[in-house]
Amino acid sequence: MKKLIVVGTGAIGALALSTLLGGGVAAADDYAGQTYADASSAASDAGETVTVASRVGDKLSEDDCLVTRSQSTPFTSAIDGSSVDGIQFYLNCNGGVASATTPGNSLASEAGRTAQAAIDEEEAKAEAEAAAAQSEQAELEFAGEEPGVPGQVAGG
Repeated sequence: MKKLIVVGTGAIGALALSTLLGGGVAAADDYAGQTYADASSAASDAGETVTVASRVGDKLSEDDCLVTRSQSTPFTSAIDGSSVDGIQFYLNCNGGVASATTPGNSLASEAGRTAQAAIDEEEAKAEAEAAAAQSEQAELEFAGEEPGVPGQVAGG
């Protein structure tokens, strides 16, 4: 019985200690997924000094690049030893989706899926506009009218 009480007390003590010291859960990255322009503006508004730590790709202008991750800069200045408060951004400037002939983001990545969704949306919009124009043309032909012919009055 004493052994059971000692083991139970030890387990409760370990749980309390792990709760006190923290679980080690990483914080969410507030800037990941934003464009560099938006993220750097938000960081500057928060009083942070922004530095580009890494850049992948060259298809986009820097302001349009996506921030893939960020990290605080807990560094000291080499000049006077003062603390430097800032943030480093890691940028993806590939743009679009990769194909056999053009570099870009993989469809397996979040950036690639987002880019492909935008492409699909634009294509669907263009197809809908083309279908509407074709329908209008068919209605005019069915009515025996030609679009753009002078002297014809709609509906009459």
